[in-house]
Amino acid sequence: MKKKLMLLMVVLLTAISANAQFEQGKIYTGASLTGLDLSYNGKKGMNLGLQARAGYLLEDNWMVLGQAAFQHTGKDDAPDYFSVGVGARYYIVQNGLFLGANCNFIHANSNYNDLMPGVEVGYAFFLSRTVTVEPSIYYNQSFKKHADYSTIGLKIGVGIYL
Repeated sequence: MKKKLMLLMVVLLTAISANAQFEQGKIYTGASLTGLDLSYNGKKGMNLGLQARAGYLLEDNWMVLGQAAFQHTGKDDAPDYFSVGVGARYYIVQNGLFLGANCNFIHANSNYNDLMPGVEVGYAFFLSRTVTVEPSIYYNQSFKKHADYSTIGLKIGVGIYL
């Protein structure tokens, strides 16, 4: 019983300490955890990727982001690709729930280029005052060929709020 009470207190203190992390002027850096970016679309099937992000909180709960990514596909006929983009996040509640929107430029070796807007919903779970684990679900819309390149997936990232 004592262990359960201690765990409850730690969780409550973590949620309270997260309150100050989404204030104006904070800097954010993040990357996907161990290069994991699981997703599925019609052309590639399963793939793995690595993403890096940097952000700045312009206002309380509002963050602008820059991001770069590399995707490695599992199929031989689907090329690996690089992407760069910009985005924004809104932290709905002070404990870490967020909504995101972004737009990425995709370039692959096989002369494939696409502009893909996307949306994301996730949660910033604070491990300490500044370090988070951020699972999120995302959807990226392809305008070039919707059935093959639009992507839905799960990301598990690590973030640092300074």
